[in-house]
Order: sequence, then C-alpha cells, then structure tokens
Amino acid sequence: MQNNMQIFEKKNVLVTGGAGFIGSHLCERLLKEANVICMDDLSHSDISNIQHLLQYPDFEFIKYDVNEKIDLKDFPELDKFQVRFQGIQEIYHMACPTSQKNFEQLKIHSLWSNSKAMLNTLDLAVEYRAKYVFGSSSVVYGSVTEDQKIFSEDYKGIVDHMSPRSCYNEGKRFAETCIETYKQVYGIDAKIARIFTTYGPRMRLRDGLLLPDFILNAIEGRDLVVYGDGQAEEALCYVSDMVDGLVRLMSTGPEVNIVNLGLDESHKITEIAEKIIAMTNSTSQIVYEEPLMYLSKKGLPDLRRAKDKLEWIPLVRLEEGLRRTIEYTLASKENYGFKG
Repeated sequence: MQNNMQIFEKKNVLVTGGAGFIGSHLCERLLKEANVICMDDLSHSDISNIQHLLQYPDFEFIKYDVNEKIDLKDFPELDKFQVRFQGIQEIYHMACPTSQKNFEQLKIHSLWSNSKAMLNTLDLAVEYRAKYVFGSSSVVYGSVTEDQKIFSEDYKGIVDHMSPRSCYNEGKRFAETCIETYKQVYGIDAKIARIFTTYGPRMRLRDGLLLPDFILNAIEGRDLVVYGDGQAEEALCYVSDMVDGLVRLMSTGPEVNIVNLGLDESHKITEIAEKIIAMTNSTSQIVYEEPLMYLSKKGLPDLRRAKDKLEWIPLVRLEEGLRRTIEYTLASKENYGFKG
C-alpha cells in the first residue's frame, strides 16, 4: 500500500535522534531533497550539531522525547510543511544512546529506545504509510568467534539476552522483531540498516568512544589508552559513507529489508593510535590496560548485499577520514575546555 497523500513541493522526512552524530549528518544530507523534521530530546546529543541547519526554511527542529506517543498535529511549527495535508513520506529512526562511558546510567533509555520508541515511530509509519529505515547495529550478530568473523545478513547471531549489555544488544534484536511484525501485520515498507562502527566529526567527546578519546588525548599530550593487548582490530566507516548508505537503502523497494552498512576492512587499534599521534604531531605514548567489561570483539560486515542492492561501497579512506575528524576536534576544542 502506498502513501496516497499529495506531495506539494518536497517530500517530508522525519529523523529521530536527528541532533546526534549520525542523525545530524543525515539531516544535512536530506536537506538537498526534502523538508526535514529533526526530532531529538537532546538527552544524549547536542544542539550544536544542527546549529548550522536552523537557518534553513526546509529544516525544523522539535525537542521531543520519541519514547512518548508522537502526534505531528500537535506541532504548529510543522504547518509550513503542510503535514496535515501531505503527511510524512519517510522516517529514519536513529534515536538511541550509544555512550560506553555512561552505559550504566543509560540502560533504561536504551531499553525504551529499542521498544517504546520503536512502536511510536512504527505507528507513525502506519498512520502516514511512510517508508521507514531503522538504525540497528552489528551487535545483533553477537561476538566474533574463530569460525565467524564476517557477518552476512542471513547469520542469525548468538546474543546473551541476560548480559549487562542486553538492553542494547538484545534490544536491537527486539527492535528488528518490531519492524518485521509491523511489516507482516500492516504491510509497511520498513527496512533495517545494521550499522557497523562509524566515525567522523560530531562524535560525542569524553564519552568513552575510541577515536574521540584518542584524538583528544593526542592533542593534549596524554597517553592513548588501548584496552587489551593491542591485537584487537576495528573496521571504521566514515560518516558520509554511512549516510549515503542509509539514503540509498530508503530509496529501495520493499524487497530490500535488511542491509549491512560498514567497512569490510579492519585495522589494528594500535595502528590507528599511531596514525593519530603522527597526524597530530603529538608526544603522546600508547599504553595498554585491561579490557573494559562492555567492550566485545567486533566482526566485519559482508557487503555483498549492499553492493548489489544499493550499489553502495564506502569510499573515504581511513587517513582522509581521520584528517577530517582531527580538524573538527581541533576547531571545537574551545567548547570542551581543552588546552593547546
């Protein structure tokens, strides 16, 4: 069943978590072709990520908690987009806390993002017959094993639903179940993007994330802490590539439902730390500490479906992506009380 509402000039697109890291880049990209409604409660994101977008008439920010029922008719600021008559054509559900540093404090928020918010946004998709893309995660595949290091979309995964991380890991699996159930019952065109590690400007700083911590410590001349023996690897997809994949996924037909998005080439974490030290002309040293409880070994995405169905491959090389990310961090350092 298609959305039969008349589109006047541009399609209307809702992005939840739109002031977050990936969400803000997605909003920026969508402005080229759509009216963008950015919905975020700013509990785990920052208004500075979208400050430059507020000037555009085709962009509207709404501070709202998507864990609460969403009625777009309650927001008179959306009248300019003719939402009462045109509705919305696309929904990207990207709202979910990802902090490793504050994971303990965010467990209930993670649980809600993968349950309440799923149902609220999917109900919107049913109401407006809107296409829907959910920002899922590679955590649905479980941990890497000797026999399973590359994950295809058909791999069922093994996840401990009672672990300290289950509100996020098993939560993402439940969220995907919500989508499949709504597809079966309501016939909506809803899709799942299984997102692997993504990096770039606007990542939350001082939040326990690998690259921001490395860059900040290198700028300040502090030790770069590698958890474990240094042999662990990370496959890093630059944010512009990820956004391109999400937009391409939205443009596909109902036959495309689940796609891996990420980089299928990994680098040792020690190697990444060394590159950052060199690129920042830092005097920092690399030190090794015991692995963190919430860190798990990550696998690589099988990208055959993305290449075939989306004609998508990541294009930004690690050195270029690191350069852009370092430049952003240097330019933003005053906002975080850095010296240097």
